[in-house]
Amino acid sequence: MQLGFVTAILPELSLEDVLSFAATEGFRCIEVMCWPVGKAERRYAGVTHLDVASFGEPERARTQELIIKYGVQISSLGYYPNPLCADPTERATYAEHLRRVIEVSARLGVGLVTTFIGRDHVKSFEENWKLFELVWKPLISFADDHDVKVGIENCPMLFSDDEWPGGKNLAISPEIWRRMFDSIPSRNFGLNFDPSHLVWQKIDYVRALYEFKDRIVHVHAKDDKTLADRLYDRGILGLGWHIPKLPGFGDVQWNQFFSALTDIEYRGPVCVEVEDRAYEYSLEGRQQALRRSYQFLKQFVI
Repeated sequence: MQLGFVTAILPELSLEDVLSFAATEGFRCIEVMCWPVGKAERRYAGVTHLDVASFGEPERARTQELIIKYGVQISSLGYYPNPLCADPTERATYAEHLRRVIEVSARLGVGLVTTFIGRDHVKSFEENWKLFELVWKPLISFADDHDVKVGIENCPMLFSDDEWPGGKNLAISPEIWRRMFDSIPSRNFGLNFDPSHLVWQKIDYVRALYEFKDRIVHVHAKDDKTLADRLYDRGILGLGWHIPKLPGFGDVQWNQFFSALTDIEYRGPVCVEVEDRAYEYSLEGRQQALRRSYQFLKQFVI
């Protein structure tokens, strides 16, 4: 396993600065954000450390040069829109950019793209399923043509009233994953596995590792903390009763998680995803969050 981090938490730094920081702190890889250049629509979105829209041979050569210079690999190219949103024009725009990210991942020799399935949160599951097959079968076929794996993160994207009731990502549970992989059996279609989204759903994330061991292509390291008083007030159907935290600061049992990863012989990247608001006060604070995460996780990874 290789310990890394998701670059979305360092939006003001260049790719070279991110690689330099990663090397200095002991990280072996980074998941590079590849959003289109422009304004972010939500927290941690809209970050562009690699502009795939203008990516040519000079950019490829320069990126490879930086990887060699700092000795830090790119674990994946990340882009997390909602490809199943209600607006068909918007859906097509997201799908086209995903294809470009897949192309650049192939050209760089990374071979992996991490993203969301998406969801129209006001429609039923079955209505979304028809859209999933319409959108994702061609996308995975495109990934097959370029020999690039696509890792789907399992975040429900349900944080506010704007995303109620269904959330904005379909791929949230083992039942749905089974159906996804039955529908699209390509070996290039897999999971970007994040235990923090399962712990608050009361889904056994260790059992899920064993069941889906052949589909796990990338791992996120993020924790989640239950706020008991808010849970009492709002119940599990309410919002805001759990919050993302740094690894070790929440409810994930990391010794059990990494024990399972070693059991299934996972050899890929484990990338810290910082979404802990307690560290968002400055660039220094967010860098400190990465340092503390590294110090905690290295006992399991290094």
